[in-house]
Amino acid sequence: MFLFSLVGFCVIVYYIIQFLVFYYLDSDLELYLLSKLGKPIDTLRGKVVWITGASSGIGRDLAIVLAKHGVRLCLSSRKQSELFKVKQECVEASRGYLHANDVLVLPMDMLEIDNHKKCFDKVIDYFKTLDILVNNAGRSQRAEWNTIQLKVDRELFELDVFAVVNLSRIALNFFLKKNIQGHIAVTSSVTGLVGFPNSATYTAAKHALHGYFETLQNECFNIDVTIFCPGPTATNFLQECFTNTPGEKYNKPVNADDKRLTSERCAELYAIALANKTPLSWAGTKPMNFIFYIGCYYPNVKRLLIKTLGISNIDNLRNGRPLGSK
Repeated sequence: MFLFSLVGFCVIVYYIIQFLVFYYLDSDLELYLLSKLGKPIDTLRGKVVWITGASSGIGRDLAIVLAKHGVRLCLSSRKQSELFKVKQECVEASRGYLHANDVLVLPMDMLEIDNHKKCFDKVIDYFKTLDILVNNAGRSQRAEWNTIQLKVDRELFELDVFAVVNLSRIALNFFLKKNIQGHIAVTSSVTGLVGFPNSATYTAAKHALHGYFETLQNECFNIDVTIFCPGPTATNFLQECFTNTPGEKYNKPVNADDKRLTSERCAELYAIALANKTPLSWAGTKPMNFIFYIGCYYPNVKRLLIKTLGISNIDNLRNGRPLGSK
């Protein structure tokens, strides 16, 4: 009887510690420990990293963080003028590690699938190699499940899934052909861990990415694959969100008082994940990390938690607002 009581007490203490740890951290436990004890971002110095969606948000800040540590960069998005601004910021942030010719601006529309190979060849022609591809381009969504038109589902999947998979296959085949220990990263979302309300297509797309890239992790052990899942982050992503109607944008700003992880901190954690080649990492503010942890490892408890909190409160947490907000 005493032994059972002791075991029960230890189990309770274990779960209390887990709750406290994941409630207060701004990343998963592995990434937090790696940020203190793992490989520093400096270990990426001199490597070539190609970032899509690099003109703003997490992509922009990731480029600047990597530049500070002497990482050579290729920056891509549709917005060429913005990319040149990011390039200048990267060179200035590098403190002499990088010169202008160490940062390549490569305008690219991810939806132009037939152009992917040409863009990839330009990167190789310029740098003669590629070490890490960071698939960061994509758009989110705000829409009720039953109102989403099928064309929106297809358009979002074309951008957030199929374009990413196509470019990654080009990179993978290059790594395999050249016998390079390459690294492919994909910016997913915590919606790839937990099905949050009011963005069904986006959630499905992120789950699809997890399916594709977890399979790649299990097929190619000589290629590193990182799936990085940001939680609520302070970027302008809401303005470009898909809705339920083709061609329409959500076009709303993120509220200044929403409790979100800063884009700079998210990018720093992303860079740490790249340096340490983590298979899966996530980042966010409290108490979201606890929900992510439950969603990832205890799906049955996750469903109970979501039912208990209710859709409106889950949506509040997702948007960095207090429980009970209207």
